[in-house]
Amino acid sequence: MTTNLESDQAAVSAVPGQIVAAWAEQDGDAFARTFTPDGTMILPGVYRKGQDEIRTYMTAAFAGTLAHTRVTGAPIDLRFLTPDCALVITKGGVLAPGETEVPAERAIRATWVVVRRDDGWRLAAYQNSPVTEP
Repeated sequence: MTTNLESDQAAVSAVPGQIVAAWAEQDGDAFARTFTPDGTMILPGVYRKGQDEIRTYMTAAFAGTLAHTRVTGAPIDLRFLTPDCALVITKGGVLAPGETEVPAERAIRATWVVVRRDDGWRLAAYQNSPVTEP
């Protein structure tokens, strides 16, 4: 669908990696910059809209409950909805210090809506849910 499918697939696939890198640095600003200015982030019990709300939430989380954690994820689906919009589905989760694999009870599946902007591919919407029922 896109003019250069291979390079667009690589660019879209890199967006989750930007989140992983920002998380590794515990950098709420870098995390928020991955989103479009009006992007949304939905986590269990959490809804944040816009880079400012996402930055504020993640900065506080990195200083609190998510301090010293890492996040991991692997794509299980990637498809283009239009030439400028892609859907990525990943499986992963948050790794506590010392963990190398996400325990089943904390595993998540996530939906990423990634859009092309003048400055590259950005995250328009992110949502995750537990893989298993609570």
